[in-house]
Amino acid sequence: MAILISSLAFLLLLSVLILIHELGHFVAARFFGVTVEEFGFGLPPRVLSLFRWRGTLFSLNGVPFGGFVRLKGENAMEHAENRAPGSFGGASIPARLVILSAGVFMNFLLAIALLTLGFSLWQWVPVSVYTSLEHMQMAADRGIVEMELGVRIVDVVGGGGAAQAGMAAGVFVTAIDDVPIRTPDDVVAAQSGKRQVMYTVTDPVADEERTYTVSLSDGQAGVAMSAFPLRIAGVAQPVHRAFFLALEDAWMMMVQTVYAIGQLFVSLAQRGIVPEGISGIVGIAQYTHISVQEGFGAYLRLVALLSLSLAALNILPLPALDGGRIVFVLAELVQRRPVNRTFEVVTNSIGFVFLVLLLLLITYHDILRLF
Repeated sequence: MAILISSLAFLLLLSVLILIHELGHFVAARFFGVTVEEFGFGLPPRVLSLFRWRGTLFSLNGVPFGGFVRLKGENAMEHAENRAPGSFGGASIPARLVILSAGVFMNFLLAIALLTLGFSLWQWVPVSVYTSLEHMQMAADRGIVEMELGVRIVDVVGGGGAAQAGMAAGVFVTAIDDVPIRTPDDVVAAQSGKRQVMYTVTDPVADEERTYTVSLSDGQAGVAMSAFPLRIAGVAQPVHRAFFLALEDAWMMMVQTVYAIGQLFVSLAQRGIVPEGISGIVGIAQYTHISVQEGFGAYLRLVALLSLSLAALNILPLPALDGGRIVFVLAELVQRRPVNRTFEVVTNSIGFVFLVLLLLLITYHDILRLF
């Protein structure tokens, strides 16, 4: 049953992301008077013609996720047909730029809406908080998160009191002489003026508590330590504050996505491998299953993340993507005449084949990670 629910959640996730994207193109095209010949639910082949509304055929298709819009003249090779009234090519350059960007905008808008809900209802922790301990502390000071700090032993000096007592690096100090420890300053205060103290520590690997009697030299136990977040939790935010947190989080996630895509191409060019952190359909299905197990809030956060990833990917200036098609429109604006139609179609076709092969390669690496 769990697998069935996760599978349905996976199909729903992909469908929502793609349909929202295509809805953006649809609304923008209608607004600028471009004829939308078909709005398809699912991917071809067509199974059923549902209804026709204002010149647009709404259809149900055989592949049960996603969707598409077909604009008049979008795939026409002849100049006259491509630039006919009501066609995509016949619209003004600003109109075409808006139509091409509208899908990305809708994905971004969906993510902002979900993140705003998450920060206000599900107490999500913003991605930016995890970048450093300093950011965590700043977020705690602003009331964005609640954080419980602890002290982690990062190194034990040979010959020091801690080493002689048998203490190892990696443990968390919970108390010294039964006084709770939360920061390195607490350690200094607890050891001040003493020759010997009793450390109470927690070993996260063995999941057990231990005590050590440690001799001090000039108030020092012979350890290097750092503050470490033992617990971090989100705090429910007012809607207006949640909205601005959502904008900040969305921008950071889109930047991270673009960087990850750049690292993908670098890694493929230099080493011929897909780097960790890049996932295809199989990886997304795995993450969907995990999020469903964790609950509805986790599932919606995954939808928000993938919606932003889809937006960031589509706006890249690569052939066959919205960003690549925007480049052709901008080229027309600069040279004041349309780009050669054959060149545009061939370039987009090559780009599409490249993207499909790239997706297959990433999916292959996803499968390898399963074993």
